[in-house]
Amino acid sequence: MLRNLIFIGFLVFIPIAIAAHFLHWGALPIFITSALAIIPLAAWMGTATEEIALVVGPSLGGLLNATFGNATELIIALVALHAGLIDVVKASITGSIVSNLLLVMGLAMFLGGLRFKEQEFQPVVARVNASSMNLAVIAILLPTAMNYTSTGINQGIQQELSVAVAIVLILVYGLTLLFSMRTHSYLYEAGAGDSEPDQLQTLANANLAGESDPEKPKIWLWVGVLLAATIFVAIASELLVESLEEATQKLGLTPLFVGVILLPVVGNAAEHATAVTVAMKNKMDLSVSVALGSSLQIALFVAPVLVIMGWIWHQPMDLDFNPFELVAVAVAVLIANSISSDGRSNWLEGTLLLAAYAVLGLSFYFHPATTGIGG
Repeated sequence: MLRNLIFIGFLVFIPIAIAAHFLHWGALPIFITSALAIIPLAAWMGTATEEIALVVGPSLGGLLNATFGNATELIIALVALHAGLIDVVKASITGSIVSNLLLVMGLAMFLGGLRFKEQEFQPVVARVNASSMNLAVIAILLPTAMNYTSTGINQGIQQELSVAVAIVLILVYGLTLLFSMRTHSYLYEAGAGDSEPDQLQTLANANLAGESDPEKPKIWLWVGVLLAATIFVAIASELLVESLEEATQKLGLTPLFVGVILLPVVGNAAEHATAVTVAMKNKMDLSVSVALGSSLQIALFVAPVLVIMGWIWHQPMDLDFNPFELVAVAVAVLIANSISSDGRSNWLEGTLLLAAYAVLGLSFYFHPATTGIGG
């Protein structure tokens, strides 16, 4: 498959990025090569997670996917957070939500719509995800609103509020997993075709019948791949963050644009390719689940974890976002919810989502961000 060959080819950037660091080639080569190195590593992490999920069963496998689905973005954000790049971390959260809702789902609906006149997916699942995303918007709206409607609020109070809200969001995320994997799992399996659910069911039936599973010995291989990919993602992320400030200055870009547009594309490239590929095979249920599920995980799990880690590391990370970022998230959620609510899609709706992403991208490019890269 061409996509797999491209990802394998990109692995060459891992040693190149490391060499660029030790040979002092400069910030820009390090930034570019480390960003390109993360793309195939993210793909390997995703593949390893899916392979392990097939062996351990539907319930544990679903939890594994839900936990490691955005591991690459979380690692990049944690490295940036530890380095004190709060503005970049917040921008990457915004960008991940916006890119999944507009860029990924837009590309999937557009390219899938070119091959099939109209595609269908589960509207109930879309509505549940829409309601959860509305909660995420409220969660970042209220701390931001409190900051702009009150005077004399210190950073400590803002962070305490954000940690409390983060705990609520994580609890809600846990309940969404319970809903999707236990109490209403049939909604998520319907229409998924002959992909993952059927493979999991086949494996479960074989285990129940006492048949030996030839794939089981491979679990340790995939655990090793997952571990190795995670380590190299952490190394590449460290190089990326280390060279970020100088590289963005040389490229003439703002930290806001890099965080919102570039970093999410790097961390999400493999996931984006998956969503588009399955949409072109007329498996829009799976494609929409990837796009909406990923944005939901960022909003309800990754962002709260970053807030809590910021509190532990004594970094001023909270849910008080740049108002312009808040507007971007609200716009993305609004248009994505309105388009996905009927459970049908076509190429024009995909075009509308891509146009919205282009407008937001241009706005962030021309936005005169005055905040420093260090927060």
